[in-house]
Amino acid sequence: MSRLARRKRAELALRLFSMGGLALGMLFLAGLVGSLAADGWRAFFQHHITIAVKPETDSAAMGDCESMIRAALRENFPEATASRANRRLMSKMVGFPAAVRLCESFADAPPVPGETRTAALPLTGAADLFLKLHPGDAEAMTKSRMNEFQAALLSEWREKGIVERVFNWGFFSGGDSRFPALAGLGGALLGSLMTLLVTLMLAFPIGVLAAVYLEEIAPRGRFADVVEVVTNNLAAVPSIVFGILGLELLLNFFHMPRATPLVGGIVLAMMTLPTLIIASRAALRAVPDALRQAALALGANKVQSVFHHVLPAAMPGILTSAIIGMAQALGETAPLLMIGMVSFIAELPDGFLSAAAALPVQIFLWADSPERAFADLTAGAILTLLGFLVLMNLSAIVLRHKLEEKAR
Repeated sequence: MSRLARRKRAELALRLFSMGGLALGMLFLAGLVGSLAADGWRAFFQHHITIAVKPETDSAAMGDCESMIRAALRENFPEATASRANRRLMSKMVGFPAAVRLCESFADAPPVPGETRTAALPLTGAADLFLKLHPGDAEAMTKSRMNEFQAALLSEWREKGIVERVFNWGFFSGGDSRFPALAGLGGALLGSLMTLLVTLMLAFPIGVLAAVYLEEIAPRGRFADVVEVVTNNLAAVPSIVFGILGLELLLNFFHMPRATPLVGGIVLAMMTLPTLIIASRAALRAVPDALRQAALALGANKVQSVFHHVLPAAMPGILTSAIIGMAQALGETAPLLMIGMVSFIAELPDGFLSAAAALPVQIFLWADSPERAFADLTAGAILTLLGFLVLMNLSAIVLRHKLEEKAR
């Protein structure tokens, strides 16, 4: 009786320890996501100022746009721009980002000389950060580096409704920029998508066919054992080694273009291939031998048995491992750094041979920026990356469930 009581106490203690470990892990995860969300939400919104601009020329050159904005500020706020020092301070709140957006609007709808056009233009990163924090606090002024004149003017504009907060669509559609108000993840998202597409097109068929050969066709012997040991060792190699391999083989030997989705996809495919082979072999091994024997008994040959019966039965596990492997490749940074995808790229890629960035590399670049407004963009980019990873893992679960139901 005492032994049974000790076993029950040990079982209860194990259950409590397990639940405590799970709760602690969830607490750490909630703390991580909460700390990112506390700063990252600011990246998804942006403050715009609505002012009346009077185009003085048909040209949309950058210098003309900046001069138009300075003239509009003097006309809309004559008292605030009375001195040269105040005009200089105001240019730090409404400056180059507004000029870029104004030129873009002129490109979409050319201006007519003499007309007055109302334009909603983004504030600079420092002014936008001040309004996203708690205006009036000394901490907000310190973080955004706004002085009392700028802080009072921004607060007045917001009270009058001249400045309003809008969703920052440019964060998901624009390219990188030296200015936080213009920086976006569009180029990195497109670059990651094309890189993963190349990775999937290379790693999936090669990995599945290699697993089928090793598990179903290759005779058991020294060759199969050597290949299995090499594959297992390659799966444990650090990712930066594959980046060095891509640098030496693809860039220096074959002279392929640097920082392109094609090269990045090949490197990530080499990194993902061993894991995909191991997971695919495990999925094939999980198929009951009765299915193979039944196919052979009904007259199918070895190849027909594998590709018509065994492989479709193992496909749920193979596809799940492939999606999880793609999710792992999406978050890799070291291999992409080695092939030059750490460069500043402001334009959106237009092909697999165009220079492009990737989500983890873009996060690395923004995190290294000294300007405070880029910290919010970094947190927002991390949240976006986590969202993609969660979406890919959920899609793997749903796809596996549907395929298993179909197989039944």
